[in-house]
This record gives sequence, C-alpha cells and structure tokens, in this order.
Amino acid sequence: MSDVFGRLSRSIAQLSGSPIAFLIAVLIIIVWAVAGPVFGFSDTWQLVINTGTTIVTFLMVFLIQNTQNRDSTAVQLKLDELIHATGAARNEMIALEEDSEARLTREQERFRQVAAELNEASGDALEVARLVGGNTDAEERETGSTAGVNGSGS
Repeated sequence: MSDVFGRLSRSIAQLSGSPIAFLIAVLIIIVWAVAGPVFGFSDTWQLVINTGTTIVTFLMVFLIQNTQNRDSTAVQLKLDELIHATGAARNEMIALEEDSEARLTREQERFRQVAAELNEASGDALEVARLVGGNTDAEERETGSTAGVNGSGS
C-alpha cells in the first residue's frame, strides 16, 4: 500500500507542478467565472469553486508532505554517506536529525564558534597578505589579476 501511495504521490507531484496543470487550473477558474452570470452568481455557483478548491487543497497537503518527507530523507542519506566517506568527519554526525533538540542546539552552537574562528583566522590572513603587499585571492577575483599573494604571476 505504501509503495503504491509513494508512486502515486510522485506522479501527482510531478503533474501538479507542471505548466499544463497550472493552465488547467487557470482554465477551470475562467470557466467558473464565465459561468457566474449564467447561474446568477448564486450560492451554488460559489459553493462549486469553494468545495472543489477545498478538496484539492486537502489532498495536496498529504501529497506535498509525502514529497517533502521523501526529499528530506534522501538529502539526509546523501549527507550521511558524505560524512561516512570523509575521513576527517565525525561519524556520530550521521543521523543527527534523529537526536534530541538539546544535542542539535549544542552542535549548532559548536559550529557557530567554528565559523567565527575561521572568519577571524581568514580576516587575519587577509590582513597579513595586505601588509606584505600582495593581492589576496578575493582581490584577484575582483581585479582579474593573476598575481598571487607573493606577487608572482601564474
């Protein structure tokens, strides 16, 4: 049953995200709007579009959630594979998304500190390069220069 739902939701998600589906939705709205004067803009006329959009929205919520769950799982598995394959990576980071909120917060704070240290170290390296008179990599990209930090061309 789950496999059938998975295949069905993938197919419907692909279809519903296509330009053809958008055009069909626009055509339905145009037909409904044109039919308004024919039905005297009655309550039944309004009920038709309200009921139709409610049903479609209700079903799409489940299809979208299924698609997001599948995509999220695939991304997590790919990241887990990269962590596993990288020698310097900590294998305890695999399946971190399954851990407690407290652990996630601790790891997030740890990586904020690492980023701050790297930014500080990077800023120091840029200052040293400027002091010795060479271009930094960032300056090379901005100016199009091919000279390295030591001033030698490549």
